[in-house]
Amino acid sequence: MDKRKGRTIKIERTSTRLQHSLDYLFDYYYQAKKSEGRAENTLNTYVQNYNYFCEFLEERKIIRDIRNINVEVGRDYIIWLRDEKRRFSDNCNVPESVRTVGLLPKSINTRIKNMKTMFKFLKEEEVIEADPFTYLKNVQDIGKDIEVLTAKEMNDLLKAPNQRKYSDFRDFVVINLLIDGMLRVDEALTLRKTDVDFTACCATLRREVTKTRKPRIVPITKRTAKLMQELIRESTEFGSENIFLYNYGERLVPNHFRHQLKKYADRAGIAKRVYPLRGDAVTRGRRSQRHLQVILGHADGRMTAHYTHLYDKNVKKNHDEFSPLNAVIGKLEKPCNTNRQS
Repeated sequence: MDKRKGRTIKIERTSTRLQHSLDYLFDYYYQAKKSEGRAENTLNTYVQNYNYFCEFLEERKIIRDIRNINVEVGRDYIIWLRDEKRRFSDNCNVPESVRTVGLLPKSINTRIKNMKTMFKFLKEEEVIEADPFTYLKNVQDIGKDIEVLTAKEMNDLLKAPNQRKYSDFRDFVVINLLIDGMLRVDEALTLRKTDVDFTACCATLRREVTKTRKPRIVPITKRTAKLMQELIRESTEFGSENIFLYNYGERLVPNHFRHQLKKYADRAGIAKRVYPLRGDAVTRGRRSQRHLQVILGHADGRMTAHYTHLYDKNVKKNHDEFSPLNAVIGKLEKPCNTNRQS
């Protein structure tokens, strides 16, 4: 639109303006990925990262038009993420103490990667004429060595929840499951009662919740299976198909559990940064490379043919013998019945 002598003059057609709209282009990209069957969590990540970019554009007063986006804008976006973006600003449930300014290089590169992937896709589809982020480089990430927990520290972590409280017992069961099955947090928390075979002692991870979009079956020990059954009995009144619930019946979400995990680590006197235990579990006990590949659900093109059938008796036998829980609590320790308060 142009204004001359008090009159508004239309220059571009509405359809032309629309095709340059970032919101329109993002929706085109989102719908394409949705049609490809991307996981719900992955689609939510696309939305979150696009919202980050829109927040930056709004602060810089840049109109959301593809013609306003170039590599210089991309570099300014990186600087904004590093020096100005407030962490967890969109999450009111996170304590003020962790809402620090500036993202870590790994987080910045994740945000950039998502936008670069979108623009590359739009260019390949010939929806846009040029990819504005082609020459945008990632932030150098020196990184830090990840200190895995010792068996004693993991044992102390397991002792930290007060099992007389429902919420603590629930978290205690999640911790056991994460160590035992070496699951990702979101994989564990999305488990439904029908996903677990308590007789065969295995859990089925549905394709819509796995990172690779492939279903897999993960063996668990009898001890973990009994703990999960006990938790289900504790939450019968909610009538939910989900296993891990808040004390008001809604499904537990990963961010809340991560916050709880940090609380238990502090209670146990663990100075190390406690990640969601997947890496720690991998280091415990002996197990074959094939067993790890199947249980962890890592995508590896060279091994695809070997993992068509994700579960067999040999994997289950291997897991019973070498479960990470054995190195943490010992094979003979059994769960105790405890009267809990909500």
